[in-house]
Amino acid sequence: MRKQLGFLSFGHYRDIPGSRVPTAGDSLRMHVDLAVAAEEAGLDGAWVRVHHFDQSLASPYPLLAAMGARTSTLELGTGVIDLRYEQPLAMAELASAADLLTGERLQLGISRGSPERAVDGQERFGLPLPEGASWSEVARERAAHLRRALRGEPMARSARAVETGGGPDLPIEPRSPGLADRLWWGAGNHASGLWAAEHGYHLLSSTLLLQDDGRPFHVQQADQVRAYREAHARAGHRIRPRTAVTRSAFPIATDDDRRYFGLADERRDGVGRLDGSAARSGPTYAGDPEHVAARLLADEAVQEAGTVLFALPSQLGYATNARLLASLAAVGRELGWLEG
Repeated sequence: MRKQLGFLSFGHYRDIPGSRVPTAGDSLRMHVDLAVAAEEAGLDGAWVRVHHFDQSLASPYPLLAAMGARTSTLELGTGVIDLRYEQPLAMAELASAADLLTGERLQLGISRGSPERAVDGQERFGLPLPEGASWSEVARERAAHLRRALRGEPMARSARAVETGGGPDLPIEPRSPGLADRLWWGAGNHASGLWAAEHGYHLLSSTLLLQDDGRPFHVQQADQVRAYREAHARAGHRIRPRTAVTRSAFPIATDDDRRYFGLADERRDGVGRLDGSAARSGPTYAGDPEHVAARLLADEAVQEAGTVLFALPSQLGYATNARLLASLAAVGRELGWLEG
């Protein structure tokens, strides 16, 4: 069965001895090149994580536009943009401009976000938490505001509207109206996946679940994906729902691969606590291509999802990651997920 395959990268850079990606500029330029490599390998998407106050990718729109300028078919996504840091109208303008520049290939992943290094980062951005509100409520309200703006609803009043006592008559510009139907919600538990379905967002299932009933991660995540699809169908939305999961998978094809990933294969989930909740994440798959393919086939959530994103070890540099993308594409073709 055909699947959409792509990569997801945190874009970390570190100026330390031996680093292959020492600066932000190195990371940004490398990710443009990796988007080209992904398209040449036959993959479908290039997605980036967004984190603030960290040596990571923080400003996605210039990067996505640059990726789009060097590719022609690749989907360009965010997984995810933290809405605690976003003003919806400014975001709508920036995202629309990037979408128009890339030929309307953006897939915009948004959510309440994950823990950040800065404990007062949102306040420093001029967006403190309103008194009596929760970040989950604020993020969902901003998502709805963003979508209304993308759909062209008037957001501000002209002088004429003020004079006549009318309501808002000015939509944001530029805008890319189709982008409103390409919004994905980053869901970290079963309830947030159901909320995404009810409100018509695509599902970008988190790399970890903030819930744990003791079953393997991939089994719980498969339940989340199935429940999302069922809830989306009940809601009767006009757009076809899409679902995505992310995996760390490393087919070993060279001696360098074996040196980096030869001991990376894991049989157990990661289990702990995050933000006061039980948290579970899936294991890394590494080994010969046949072994990685078998582990992906045995992964219930991978089988349920329409899109599978592979996490990149971005600090290993371009050559290693470009080779990894080619190996993952080869596994995808062997499994019948990509065209030959």
